[in-house]
Amino acid sequence: MAAAQIQTTHASIPSTVEITAINERGEQVPVQISGEHPLTLYFDKKELLTIMTLGAQPEALALGWLRNQRLVADPSEIAAIHVDWETESVAVTSTVLKNTGQTIWETTEKAQKLEKKTTTSGCGQGTVFGDLMEDLDKVQLSNAYNLSQDVLYGVMDHVRKHESIYKQAGAVHGCALCSNSGENRGEILLFVEDVGRHNAVDAIAGQMWLHGMTGEDKIFYTTGRLTSEMVIKCAQMGIPVLVSRSGLTQMGYEIAQKLNITMLGRCQGKHYLLYTGTHRFNSLTDTQYA
Repeated sequence: MAAAQIQTTHASIPSTVEITAINERGEQVPVQISGEHPLTLYFDKKELLTIMTLGAQPEALALGWLRNQRLVADPSEIAAIHVDWETESVAVTSTVLKNTGQTIWETTEKAQKLEKKTTTSGCGQGTVFGDLMEDLDKVQLSNAYNLSQDVLYGVMDHVRKHESIYKQAGAVHGCALCSNSGENRGEILLFVEDVGRHNAVDAIAGQMWLHGMTGEDKIFYTTGRLTSEMVIKCAQMGIPVLVSRSGLTQMGYEIAQKLNITMLGRCQGKHYLLYTGTHRFNSLTDTQYA
């Protein structure tokens, strides 16, 4: 997939701020805390929602949110993404508006997706527009790349050692896109932290489009729990392997089974639980890859 030709700002802001706290000895000490900023998303002049975010990758977050809501099927539909922190807004312009002067809501059936809204279990209450289960039967995930126990341990080790906002300030979730092919299997390709895990996965989805990356030979890692929302977003991104430091929900488990996603949770140290998609997993250390 070629990198998306989208005109974007680069309006990231610092992910942490310094405040003064008092420790157990009564001493005033400087500490870093995670930022949290409202960002209202407009798509072709229509206000869709306000996201609470660290603000580190607002353009990718907006693009990935539209992708994972199925409001945009291809990056070629987007002409520009403009972030303005003075107005706490991100304005996304479609190629339809740029080329015809009409909004995408006037010329397509996308407005129908906004009629049904589901509040999910995402941190800070994630929101999914349209039918949560819509089009899942069309998802076909690749079986070309197996996952070995060695590579799984490599992913866990790379994430543990990665410099992160969590180590400085806590109060965030992290997501990583890792390689499952070639010589760099298990290494981190993209890493995003945000105040909610749904924000982090959306930002990675946006980055994948901006960089022209596909998901069939990738592993998705999250520090958050494996809910239906996380499983569906991973599937829409074409990623067949989902790994978490945390646990899972019943609906997340049932959807992962339906989609044949290889899903592992409680991954810490040398411990893991393989829940679904056992056909892609090999616990031997000498697994050969396609």
